[in-house]
Amino acid sequence: MKLLEIITEKDEQRWLNFPARLYRDDPYYVRPMDSDIRAIFDPKKNKLFRHGDAKRWLLSNDAGQIIGRIAAFYDEKTSATYAKEENGQPTGACGFFECIDDQKAANMLFDAAKEWLTAHGLEAMDGPVNFGDRYQFWGCLVDGFVDPVYNMPYNYPYYAKLFENYGFQTYFQQYTFHTPITDDGMSPIIHEKYERLMRTPGYTFEMVDMKHLDKFADDFLTIYNSAWGAIPGVAKITRQHALALVKSLKPIIDPRLIHFAYFKDEPVAFFINILDMNQIYKGLNGKDHFFNKLRILWRLKVSKRYDRICSLVFGVVPEFHAKGLEAALVCSFERVALQKGFPYTDLQLNWIGDFNPPMIKLAKSIGASLLKTHITFRYLFDRNKPFTRATKHG
Repeated sequence: MKLLEIITEKDEQRWLNFPARLYRDDPYYVRPMDSDIRAIFDPKKNKLFRHGDAKRWLLSNDAGQIIGRIAAFYDEKTSATYAKEENGQPTGACGFFECIDDQKAANMLFDAAKEWLTAHGLEAMDGPVNFGDRYQFWGCLVDGFVDPVYNMPYNYPYYAKLFENYGFQTYFQQYTFHTPITDDGMSPIIHEKYERLMRTPGYTFEMVDMKHLDKFADDFLTIYNSAWGAIPGVAKITRQHALALVKSLKPIIDPRLIHFAYFKDEPVAFFINILDMNQIYKGLNGKDHFFNKLRILWRLKVSKRYDRICSLVFGVVPEFHAKGLEAALVCSFERVALQKGFPYTDLQLNWIGDFNPPMIKLAKSIGASLLKTHITFRYLFDRNKPFTRATKHG
């Protein structure tokens, strides 16, 4: 077996193409858009390259056939945060791992990532994760091998074994809950929490206004940095980052799916959902050339072949925890979802960490059932060091 470092555009295209061949007989697999993946590894588009770096490899067998791929990356800001944790250490990461069911092949890929991270002063690696935001390409699917939603990881069941046999341990689990959107409405418990919250004057709820997306970006920035930015391993975002995120989402934003909570006009919480673009992208083979762009436009505007939405992120600033804001935002969404003409029938609540009992409780209280489980693994380079699972939540 032989490792090839990704250097040229041709190398990168082979790296991008490999999963499509690996999953060619899997009816659920949806190839991510190449442009989305390329942007993650483009220093001009990914701000993490300002204080970090990334490297990618392909693995071929003795016959020259590609049998695996991986990426390794680190961000000095989050690595420094990890080092402040109890029993912590500077921690890098690996991701975009794809491999045949062969432990030796997987070990070669993991070794490449480990050696490169070690050379840059890292002492552990998480994986499989993203060189960017947590809500994309993060975690190893271990249960719920059904249709993947937009930019959420999908992999074969044997992947967890490849990680664990190498020595990775479960750092935390991420749950995806599912609920149909029906005329029955949400649980009475949710409504009771909303009514209790509203006894305190000053709370208001708004959907995103497409004419004022800058305000949306600013409010998102305020809440995100307060709710998520204090969590180890999660970097705060800048206004430039927030504006770029809004710009990237603009073509698929449905204002009915994005709800903000305010207290005395100050942003304090959000519930952000998006159309599951995998229902639009399936069968396009990751390409966004002219004809596929026409197909995307047709599917979005004419055939409307979609009925699923997925939660992108849920956040409440710490000072407003345990007040029922999560339930109130769900009620805000419900009022829109029950209106005539609402086209979506399926809601998936993504990325709820096992370290976040309040959100798990909320998902269950609205009648959602557990659909998928992903695992974020961690591998300590010092094999004698005690391992500590994640305990923080936002």
